[in-house]
Amino acid sequence: MLALALLALAASAVLSALITRISRPLLQRYALARPNARSSHRIPTPQGAGIAVIAATLAVASTWAVWANTAIPPILVGATLFIALVGFADDIRPLPVVVRLVLQAASIGAVVFAAPDDLRIFANWPLGLERALLLFAGLWFVNLVNFMDGLDLMTVSEVVPITAAMLLLGWIGELSLPATLVATTLCGAMIGFAPFNRPVAKVFLGDVGSLPIGLLLGWCLLHLAWHQHLAAALLLPAYYLADATVTLFRRVARREPFWAAHRTHFYQRATDHGFGVERVVSEVFTLNLLLAALALLTIAANSTVVTVLAGLSGAGAVVFLLQRFARKRAAPKQR
Repeated sequence: MLALALLALAASAVLSALITRISRPLLQRYALARPNARSSHRIPTPQGAGIAVIAATLAVASTWAVWANTAIPPILVGATLFIALVGFADDIRPLPVVVRLVLQAASIGAVVFAAPDDLRIFANWPLGLERALLLFAGLWFVNLVNFMDGLDLMTVSEVVPITAAMLLLGWIGELSLPATLVATTLCGAMIGFAPFNRPVAKVFLGDVGSLPIGLLLGWCLLHLAWHQHLAAALLLPAYYLADATVTLFRRVARREPFWAAHRTHFYQRATDHGFGVERVVSEVFTLNLLLAALALLTIAANSTVVTVLAGLSGAGAVVFLLQRFARKRAAPKQR
């Protein structure tokens, strides 16, 4: 299976890169992202390369699924395409916040409530309550992936380590085959997109990419939790969860319009504090590799003590990086 997975990863990377390259002139003409209060770029840059990432992911995953005699749930494919359209519309002309959230919730709810009843995280909880909480968590996760896509290569540095870890988990039988297919091809598609997004980025994902990527990544993590690996499902995206959630609570506490564009995420503050873009994304990538290793450890050890220690280690590493990003770097000494 590993050889086939690597082949699918390579195929999705090539397809994603090819579509991105071909579509760039059209995006340059019709889908420019102009600098705003949230932006880290200073010149108008084409956005919408998420179309390539999602097309490559779904095309290769669906093809592989047919060969493997399985299927990617049609409801997931439909919801992914729908939320991508919502993101595309928002890229072209910003939608009202309520409309955007309702449409996102419809996509996420369709995926969550269509899942078989025997897929449970907490068997003793009422099914309706668990699914309602998953809908809320999914809505937040999709939006935090969107919020965190504000720096060149940031989403690549998050998605690639997570999905690569899921590929390994699928290889050893700790993740369902459909989720493994999606994670593997999403990993490849993001790798194919990376050369176009490295600083200074030639093209951005746009909401047409970040929203469906959040949905697909959240669905894979949900399958990991349904496989009774909740600690691993929380460890893998821990940096994104912490940065976005702490930032949201800080803005609410300050009575700021938390839904408005801003530059107060920790990774954004780091660039304002003297960290270069490459330094920020490399440190986030390194942290995510550590979190992936800890997540794999919790599954391999199958021990409560190891899981607790891994969770504490992961939390400590995340807090350390957040604090590091929040501090201004000392100016170099003049000779």
